[in-house]
Amino acid sequence: MSDRLTIGQLYPASVHPQVLQRTQAVKNTATAEASFESVLQKNMLKFSNHAAKRLEQRGIELGSSQLDQISSAVDKAAAKGSKESLILLKDMALIVSVPNRTVVTAMDGSSMKDNVFTQIDSAVIIS
Repeated sequence: MSDRLTIGQLYPASVHPQVLQRTQAVKNTATAEASFESVLQKNMLKFSNHAAKRLEQRGIELGSSQLDQISSAVDKAAAKGSKESLILLKDMALIVSVPNRTVVTAMDGSSMKDNVFTQIDSAVIIS
């Protein structure tokens, strides 16, 4: 009797070692894409349904540069350990859930006047 093993004995005929290597490479790529997607989702600024309605009702339109400024403000608040932050940008105010990177509500300059902001632990003023 021989103690030699052949490829066919180690792996079923349908699963050759090169196929296993390619399958593993595809899994690694899929995992990397999923990781990238999850990182992208975590870093993306979101708007709650309430905030989206308020923006629409109050006629507030945000451009890409303003969204970048708001995202940067959320990053700064997160770096300081903030949970709920008031972000003041020119003539608008946004309340943001910092850990979720979600704008909870928004108001324009006229809605801000004589208003008291509660349940916030920080404020970021963008010039």
